[in-house]
Amino acid sequence: MILLDSDVMIDLLRGYPPAITWFDSLDEEEEIALPGFVVMELIQGCRNKAEQEQLQRAIAPYGVVWPLPKDCDRALEIFLKYRLSHGAGLLDVLIAQTALALDVPLHTLNQKHYQFLSHLQTAQLYIRVS
Repeated sequence: MILLDSDVMIDLLRGYPPAITWFDSLDEEEEIALPGFVVMELIQGCRNKAEQEQLQRAIAPYGVVWPLPKDCDRALEIFLKYRLSHGAGLLDVLIAQTALALDVPLHTLNQKHYQFLSHLQTAQLYIRVS
């Protein structure tokens, strides 16, 4: 399973060439999933109903995964531990815990958002050039 973070999905939706090249190189049999919190972040970025409907069509082929209650309890522990010391973000912790619970890498460009979680595997698939 390939679990995508918001930044990678946004690049794909915007047609960013390095993201598209990476995506096109994937095995067609590979399951791609989005944490439910990523889907919610993407919806939050929509400015109107038309954009929201376009987003829904674009993400329809992907699975959506949610953490179990015990995973949310663990996310709370992580958030309490790292919020003040490392500036951990609420959604970042929930997304990370989703990947940890599934025992899959989180495909993200935001390595710094997760660097305090040494047990989280991340994969950076391409470099974003400004």
